[in-house]
Amino acid sequence: MHEMRTRGAARVTELAQLLGVSEMTVRRDLDTLHDGGQLLKVHGGATVVADRPGDEPRFDEKSVRNTDEKLAIANAAASTVEPGGTIGLTAGTTTWRLAAELSSVADLTVVTNSMRVADVFNANPRSDRQLILSGGVRTPSDALVGPIAIAALASMHVDVLFLGVHGMSERAGFTTPNMLEADTNRAFIASAVRKVVVADHTKWNVTGLSSFAALADADQLITDRGIDANAHQILATEIGEVVVVDPGRHDDTQPDRADHPAPQTPVRSA
Repeated sequence: MHEMRTRGAARVTELAQLLGVSEMTVRRDLDTLHDGGQLLKVHGGATVVADRPGDEPRFDEKSVRNTDEKLAIANAAASTVEPGGTIGLTAGTTTWRLAAELSSVADLTVVTNSMRVADVFNANPRSDRQLILSGGVRTPSDALVGPIAIAALASMHVDVLFLGVHGMSERAGFTTPNMLEADTNRAFIASAVRKVVVADHTKWNVTGLSSFAALADADQLITDRGIDANAHQILATEIGEVVVVDPGRHDDTQPDRADHPAPQTPVRSA
């Protein structure tokens, strides 16, 4: 299942070679997982089950998906953060990666509703950093949500908010499968001067149960070069600034930027 979640799909022959077992053993295991609803068998292999609008994957499951893209996005986002600022980080595996990139930034105030993000900063303590955890009810993705989180965030103000999302689409905007998390994200957005969405290309045309912002509510989107040209055009028209990074170049501090109107050419590499 780890390999399936990482790859999205795999052939029986590939899994047999990787695991050092017979193809018959792999087929039997795929039958069992298919019957349990954990994956979908197809001719010659299997694919992961597509997320439904109300499904909320657990943090550990999401953290192994598209790691190269998330690292590149986190690196680009971190390059915009100056010492002495006040930032917000919503819950998510991309913002979790971003937290690791920001752990060495001096004189930073961090507001978050993510237990995993807080763990990153607590593992790298600095006397000149202030970490504020919102409190609230814990979700399967380790976000803290609900009335307590909303009340805490409503009293705060951040210079820039980095938002992780479950999905984004032209019709639904930015979405999450958890309605309480959507309410909490709205409170976080209201607290921020600048809103930056960090989302890899696989989030496009994924729609969670609850919308929490329109595409136009974001000041910037940082994504990766896997985003297709049509999606890029829609996003750049709505958001205004789209930063596209190359997962193969994590050290690049000058990713491509596209201001509207959106370009008519395919997405360029960073």
